[in-house]
Amino acid sequence: MVAIDESESSHYALEWVLTNLRSSLSSSPLVVFTVQPYPEISYLNAASFGAPPMELIQTVQQHQKELSLSLLEKAKEICIQHGVVAETISEAGDPKEAICEAVEKLKIDLLIVGSHGKGAIQRVFLGSVSNYCVHNAKCPVLVVKKSV
Repeated sequence: MVAIDESESSHYALEWVLTNLRSSLSSSPLVVFTVQPYPEISYLNAASFGAPPMELIQTVQQHQKELSLSLLEKAKEICIQHGVVAETISEAGDPKEAICEAVEKLKIDLLIVGSHGKGAIQRVFLGSVSNYCVHNAKCPVLVVKKSV
């Protein structure tokens, strides 16, 4: 399973898998997975000067869903260009937790994630999806980092 988001690093990870693990993809299906993060309510509160109206929350959620579906469609096209048929899945939630839950639910053998290249301080304050997955996923995790 390749977990992707809109970042360049996850696009690179998908391309890396399609180039370097292509021979193993003929015997195992490729799952491309993305997560629609929950909207940041604090931003919506500030934008609406108080409790955000339900319409605003629904609009943001719909936009995130459309973005996720578009992202998966692009990933599917990239896979087809490499001669690989991929199953695409989108879930809503916290990305790091949703990825690890999907690994367990789908009985994934190998999880591939990109690395955003955050420094140690950024990882401490912002967290790292790849780091979380390395320590919590119930399968081996391959972190693909773009060489500089």
